[in-house]
Amino acid sequence: MKILITNDDSFEAKGLHTLIEAVKDLGEVIVAAPAFPKSACSHSLTLTKPLKFIKIDKNFYKLDDGTPTDCVFLSFNEFFKGEKPDIVLSGINHGANLGEDVTYSGTAGGAMEGALHGIPSIAFSQVLKSFDNPPSELNWENAKKVARDITKKVLEKKIKIPHRHILNINIPNTKEIKGYKATKLGYRLYGTDAHKHKNPRGEEYYWIGLHPLRFKEEEGTDFNAIKNGYVSVTPIKLDMTGYESLEKLKDELND
Repeated sequence: MKILITNDDSFEAKGLHTLIEAVKDLGEVIVAAPAFPKSACSHSLTLTKPLKFIKIDKNFYKLDDGTPTDCVFLSFNEFFKGEKPDIVLSGINHGANLGEDVTYSGTAGGAMEGALHGIPSIAFSQVLKSFDNPPSELNWENAKKVARDITKKVLEKKIKIPHRHILNINIPNTKEIKGYKATKLGYRLYGTDAHKHKNPRGEEYYWIGLHPLRFKEEEGTDFNAIKNGYVSVTPIKLDMTGYESLEKLKDELND
């Protein structure tokens, strides 16, 4: 088995190395990760400048200065010579990718690129906020076990990922995980937090703030699973057509 791993927190991130450790005995692992953090870069390709792989170790490369999508796309040419890996893994992200945040997520973007090419692909995220009282300390061992378990089941075809779908996995920040929940995306409550400052030359600039992790309280969502100590496993399809409104739109266009 050939396993391609990327992330959006850079090649030095703890989550990336945790993921490598989790799956290194399941097949040949090849790592292609961004040289710098690329959070919220979504499913973006770099088209305005050349990109270069820099070897860090055996089967371990950073892409200067690319996105997770760039890493996956260029890996097919550089490391697989037109063939494909058996699975693409993205993460483990430092922070949640719940609800509509997957549309911003570079972690999800890396997995989406694998799915576009017909490869089973998984995005892993470690939730940092704890809903325990008192909060637990972050336990990367939980994330490591989850990543290995899910990856192994997909490679063994015990979990089948449909064509052009990904699995979006979020791991709760809790001492003990209660189990797994198959979930839908939650309804994120967004803000517009941004901080306006001036640089030493008196020029104004904005720094986008960190929004609170707030959701509608709904059963069956990824957020609800995380809040109650379960790993959320959400199938996401790349076909984003709003089928429930398609027929109505046809009628409205023809009125």
